[in-house]
Amino acid sequence: MATNGEATIAQTAERMTRYRWMIVALLFAATAINYIDRQMIGLLKPIMMDDPSLHMDERTYADIVVWFQIAYAVGYIGFGKVVDVIGARMGYAVAVVIWTIAHVAHGGAYSVTQFALARFGLGIGESGNFPAGVKSVAQWFPQKERAYAIGLFNAGANVGAILTPLIVYLMISQMGMSWRMVFVVTGIFGVLWLIAWLAIYRDDPAAHPKVGATELAHINQDPADPEVKTPGLWLKLLATRETWAFALGKFFIDPIWWFYLFWLPGFLGAQYGLDLKTWSTMTAVLALGAIYLISDVGSIAGGWLSGRLMKSGMSVNKARKITMLVCAICVLPVVFATSVSNLWVSVVLIGIAAAAHQGFSANLYTLPSDTFPRFAVGAVIGIGGTAGAIGGALFSKYSGDILDRVGSYAPMFIAAGAAYFLAVLAVHLLSPRLERVERFRSGTPWAVIVASVSGLIGVIFFLASGKKAVEGCVPVWMGPVSPCFGPASYYGIIGVFAAVAILAIIVNTVTRKEA
Repeated sequence: MATNGEATIAQTAERMTRYRWMIVALLFAATAINYIDRQMIGLLKPIMMDDPSLHMDERTYADIVVWFQIAYAVGYIGFGKVVDVIGARMGYAVAVVIWTIAHVAHGGAYSVTQFALARFGLGIGESGNFPAGVKSVAQWFPQKERAYAIGLFNAGANVGAILTPLIVYLMISQMGMSWRMVFVVTGIFGVLWLIAWLAIYRDDPAAHPKVGATELAHINQDPADPEVKTPGLWLKLLATRETWAFALGKFFIDPIWWFYLFWLPGFLGAQYGLDLKTWSTMTAVLALGAIYLISDVGSIAGGWLSGRLMKSGMSVNKARKITMLVCAICVLPVVFATSVSNLWVSVVLIGIAAAAHQGFSANLYTLPSDTFPRFAVGAVIGIGGTAGAIGGALFSKYSGDILDRVGSYAPMFIAAGAAYFLAVLAVHLLSPRLERVERFRSGTPWAVIVASVSGLIGVIFFLASGKKAVEGCVPVWMGPVSPCFGPASYYGIIGVFAAVAILAIIVNTVTRKEA
């Protein structure tokens, strides 16, 4: 007969450990640091524009942002492969080392060229954050928990974005630091995280001493992936529609989030007179903090909603797409952000849009792990991240040109309202059922071919938008919010279809029937 002590031991052994949530906490912290380092430039932009050594204006600032995004595009696809080969543990470590060094180097830049080089290095390093993070989630969580786990660690982006204005306020206004020292001092965050990561994380949950048998069985409850890797993996991924479903989604939504990161402080300063040079008041901190605090709710709620729908019996396909569609609808009010005169109404509109973005992103990021075997997840994430960075670079260049010539933020906010619907449409056209990829196949839906024709027209409008915004300034049905609001807005919306053209042409080119 078992004693009370033996019964207690047996009950303890049967209780599921929850160490996988410690991994999410580490991913959350890394993402917060990633966004602190990334967003710093947007908050320090007004101060840097007054620095005579940089000779920075809206166009040169856009060029600096573009170099970051080009590097991000290159690094994202590279780190996807690196993570698949050496694992998330070492891949993440390499990424953090690179981006921390590059972040500190910003403080030593004395020209736009030097700043662009530092920004390029930051883009290379930071591109490893999400491939490694999503790969970690795929290794440590069952399918039904992945969207929620990704939503939790993705919320670190919002926490980082909330903390960054406060950090800048304290260092500039209260401590009297120069913008250069702000970059140098905040580099310590990456070093501290790296120490914790290497001490705690393991690529294989089964090899971790703090993971119990019950938790391990919970993690591995989904059907096992094929153990044999496919030769020529990357070419086969490029010839698979599910890859492009994810890539098109990223192409559409990533530019909008980066617009919020890099241009939102400038918008609030120009529209509502916030002091972003001396940071003498807390208004900017509260406004920006409120936006990203609201967005934190969306990051977690988006993952929770799709998980809840699946637990109620809904298929993965319906749960993911319904959640993304709900998020797309919630973004729509942001098109009126430039029309309101009250700062806090604008903050609410942008905050809801940012929250919807995070909920959308949490579900979009689960698609590779939903549809591909684990050994291919990092590569697919890399391809999608590259597509998003390319879209971001185009959108940043467009934004800088519009602001330099016209001074209106309206076209960018209207494009934000359209982007998420286009992303849902692209995902559904390319992957109607979100089927598991058992073998790499090909074939392009006719809808994508039709979309590519529309996209070619969009390219023409996109390239002409900057010129037309100046030459065709007339008030239109949406009202004379600014002299150039109408034409710039229309061309901005139509120009988004350029994304379909660029990527659909690639899909049409590379998708071939298997020999």
